[in-house]
Amino acid sequence: MVRIGILLLILSTVLVIWLSNLYFTERFTRATRVSAEKQISLYSGRIISEIQRSSIVPLLLSRDTTLVSALDTEDYALASQRLISYQGEIGAKSVVLLDKDGRTVAATDRRELGTLLRDKPFFHEALRQNDTIFTTTGVVEGPIQFFFSRRIEHKQVITGVILVEVDLDRLFDTWSGANATIIVTNSEGQILLSTERQFEHKTLTEALLSSPPQSAYERAIRATNEWSQTLADSYVRGKPLYRLDTKIAFQGWQLSYLTSFDAVRARVNGLLALEITAIAMIIALSFYILSRRAIRQSFLFKAESEQLRALNERLSNEIAERERVEQNLRVAEQSLAQSSKLAALGEMSAAVSHELNQPLAAMRTYLAGAKLLIKRRRPDEALSSFQRIDDLIGRMGAITKQLKSYARKGGDELIQVDFRDAVNASLALMSPQLSQMMVEITVNLPKKPIIVLADQVRLEQVIVNLLRNALDAMKTQEHRQLEVVMIDGEMARLYVRDNGTGIENLDELFEPFFTTKKPGEGVGLGLAISSGIANDLGGRLLARNVKPQGAEFEFLLPQIDTSTLEAAE
Repeated sequence: MVRIGILLLILSTVLVIWLSNLYFTERFTRATRVSAEKQISLYSGRIISEIQRSSIVPLLLSRDTTLVSALDTEDYALASQRLISYQGEIGAKSVVLLDKDGRTVAATDRRELGTLLRDKPFFHEALRQNDTIFTTTGVVEGPIQFFFSRRIEHKQVITGVILVEVDLDRLFDTWSGANATIIVTNSEGQILLSTERQFEHKTLTEALLSSPPQSAYERAIRATNEWSQTLADSYVRGKPLYRLDTKIAFQGWQLSYLTSFDAVRARVNGLLALEITAIAMIIALSFYILSRRAIRQSFLFKAESEQLRALNERLSNEIAERERVEQNLRVAEQSLAQSSKLAALGEMSAAVSHELNQPLAAMRTYLAGAKLLIKRRRPDEALSSFQRIDDLIGRMGAITKQLKSYARKGGDELIQVDFRDAVNASLALMSPQLSQMMVEITVNLPKKPIIVLADQVRLEQVIVNLLRNALDAMKTQEHRQLEVVMIDGEMARLYVRDNGTGIENLDELFEPFFTTKKPGEGVGLGLAISSGIANDLGGRLLARNVKPQGAEFEFLLPQIDTSTLEAAE
């Protein structure tokens, strides 16, 4: 019977440890995957932002009077210096000016002057199309480079091509220190960018299979450390990695994110070690009781006092061991609290990135316009652009301040604001996007002031988010209609209606990180922040679908009776 009991105890111990390993591995792996999904969304958005920032440069440079004049007169004395002065401002890796024969006549790197590039795809593709062309070179061999090119015309005659090299390597040099492997592939599966430089000129499958072979000893150690052969998706440099893929909304590119499971394995092993220690103590105590019972039967009276002393000693040791376990538990609780703080910081960082993208894009547009105005000797109009940039900088500072309030409850001092002014300011800020998408917009505001107790910047933040969501919903529509209506009353009501695709899930619409956009196009924080602002101002933000198609957002705020306030003063 004793042997059967020992065998059952051993089998139970193995089963408990095995089930515990499966449970904790799945739990911590799920947390790692959630974190990886957030990270890949941020990396994808950063790549798109870098490409979009560089895509507008060839259009601006193709209209630069100095460069156009240099190609027309074939006097390139000042052209290279002009390109060098632009390079630092636009953040490009290099800028090259080609004449109509494909010869380099000006460049930020003067060593390239005179080089013939007429056979390059970015040159003849730019000549054939009246648009900015993106080209990737060196995919099969040589250095991989990314170019935006556009032809330059003067009096409807093609005189040359402007070439801008995009510095995406700088991003991956920055990300190479992260505890993850980041890979970008094109539509054919060829690796374009990677934090592991040895992967270039390979397909993703070839790169993951190119890790050095492991010895039998290394394979045995790896299997022992993992406990489960289904944990890792792939291995890089002998380390188990979890792989997550997402599409980048640019020329069929794909972003692959491979993150290490070392932290998961360490946490699981730590918990298993505690569990094994506890089981070992139980087994030891069981054997001790059995042995003491045998001794007690033979020396019942003689060894009674010795047994009591030994038992007291064992109890003292158990108390000390329990105190050590409690201390370990307190340390674990502190670690969990710190992890919670880091998670909150991660959400706030994602919100800052989401909310500052648009002001940054607007600032770049105003800055480019101001440069052109100064070159054309129109300083008064340029000062207007600089004033707008200054306003946007103040707005960015206010946004970061309000995002801190979103993460930690607290309110700022509110003042009387004309609701109509906030709507007009938001429409002015969104006017470039509205014009670009050719939106038919109808604005109907009351003639008298609509005074609410609010903060101007936070009010505009909500309205801009509603306008942006409406534009996103109408992307697939041929004829886009946007209606902005304000109704006077005890509760001032602002309606933003679009004729887009509508809202599929109204219940989760205002939840943080809920989004219907593709990966890399948004992180789902705009409406959550807007709803929080509306509640803080004493109002509400509602959403509903309208017929025959589209959606409507209703922004309600309590209106202040200004006549009563003036009489009281």
